[in-house]
Amino acid sequence: MNAERAQEIVESPNMLNVTYNGDKVYIEHVDQGTGHATVHPLNNPNQKVMVSIDELNEQ
Repeated sequence: MNAERAQEIVESPNMLNVTYNGDKVYIEHVDQGTGHATVHPLNNPNQKVMVSIDELNEQ
């Protein structure tokens, strides 16, 4: 995924299917400058992780 698309997903009013390492995640924040995003697994909102946007996949 690219940074622009990740930001579009964050701003979307709809819940879109995004995965990281095969797990469904929610994108909380995108830092286009560093190419990273803060995400959390849908089944564990308290487990926030910073990941490379390149590793996110839209389903």
